[in-house]
Amino acid sequence: MLLPSLAIIFGLILLVYSADKFVEGASATAKHAGMPSLLIGIVIIGFGTSAPEMVVSAMAAVDGNPSLALGNAYGSNITNIALILGVTALISPIAVQSQIIRKELPLLLGVTLLAGWQLYDGFLSTLDAVILLLVLFALMGWSVKQGLSQRQDILSSEVDSELAIHPMPLKTALFWLVTGLILLVISSRILVWGAVSIAQTLGVSDLIIGLTIVAIGTSLPELASSVMAAKKGEHDLALGNILGSNLFNTLAVVGIAAGIHPLQVEADVLYRDWMLMLALTLGLLIMGIGLKGQGRISRIEGLLLLVVYFSYTGYLGYSVIFPQL
Repeated sequence: MLLPSLAIIFGLILLVYSADKFVEGASATAKHAGMPSLLIGIVIIGFGTSAPEMVVSAMAAVDGNPSLALGNAYGSNITNIALILGVTALISPIAVQSQIIRKELPLLLGVTLLAGWQLYDGFLSTLDAVILLLVLFALMGWSVKQGLSQRQDILSSEVDSELAIHPMPLKTALFWLVTGLILLVISSRILVWGAVSIAQTLGVSDLIIGLTIVAIGTSLPELASSVMAAKKGEHDLALGNILGSNLFNTLAVVGIAAGIHPLQVEADVLYRDWMLMLALTLGLLIMGIGLKGQGRISRIEGLLLLVVYFSYTGYLGYSVIFPQL
C-alpha cells in the first residue's frame, strides 16, 4: 500500500497547486479579455474551484469507477458546507450581503432536489446526465445575465480586490490557464489510481473512498480560498466559492461522470449522503437568506456545521470497520 498512499499524497498536493494556478490564470485571462468582475466571481472563480472534482470524476468514470466519481461529487458538497463553511465561520462569521448570492441559494436547493429525484430509481442514466448538463448550461446562461446586468453587486468589489492582489500579464495568465489544466489531468490520474488501489486492498467501496479521502482532497482549493477571503472580510466571495462549487459538482461533475459511464446507485447514496446534503443545503439557505434580518453564519452555527461533518465522517468510518452492524 506504500506506493498507492504516496500516489494519493503526491496527487493531492499537485491537484491543489494546479487548481489554484488554473483558477488564477483563468481569472486573469478573463480580466484581460474585458469580462466584468462580477461575472469572473460567479463563473470563473465560483465554478472554477470545482475543476479538481470534475477532472477526478471524469478520470474515475473513464477507468470504470463511477461510484468513486459520485462519492467525490456528493462528498465534496457535504465537505464544502459542513467542514469548509464551518471552519470559515469560526475564523470570521460570514455576513451575506450580495443579492446574487441570495438568488443562488434557492437555486442550489432546487438542483439538490433534482439530484434526489434522479437517484430515487437507483440508476443514473445517460438521459439523467443530459438533463443535468442542460440545467448546467441554463444556469451558466443565468449567471452570465446576472453578471452583466448587476455589475455593482458587493461581490464585484471583492473580486476586484482579489485580482489586484495577484496581477498577471496576459502571457503568464494564458500559461497558467493551460499548464494548470494539464497538471489537473495528470494529478487526477495519479490520485484516482492511488484511491482505487487502496480501496481494493482494504476491501472498501469506491463510494466511501470518494466520500472521504478524495472529497476532502478535491475540496482543499475551496477551503484555502474561502478561509483567505473570510480573513480579508470578503464574506460574499467566501460563500460564493462554495455555492458555485456545489452547483457545479451536482450538475457538471455528476453529469459528466454519468454520461461517460451510467451507474447503479447504492441505496445509501440517497438515504444517507443525499439526505444529509439536502439538510445542509436547506440549513445554508435559511442561514444565508436570514429569517430575521441580514443573512449570517455565526460562529455557533459554524461549530454546529463542524459537529455534523465529523459525526458523518465518523459514521462512515464506523461502517467500514463494523460493516455487519
